[in-house]
Amino acid sequence: MGFSIQHLVVLLIIVMLLFGTKKIKNVGADVGGWIRDFRKAMREDPPAEDTLAKSETKKVIEGEARTEREHV
Repeated sequence: MGFSIQHLVVLLIIVMLLFGTKKIKNVGADVGGWIRDFRKAMREDPPAEDTLAKSETKKVIEGEARTEREHV
């Protein structure tokens, strides 16, 4: 058992009566924005391994370490 065009039209009319055309329009705009953002994120290049390695390196601060006994 499948859906025919008549079934889909009746379903669309029921949805429009329940939610109203304004809410359906807002949902359509939101979904379009999500798709646009997803495509934009997919087009961006992933960061290179060199930049990841540089950001993950630890910084070493050179100097003398003092204990509490030396301050007294």
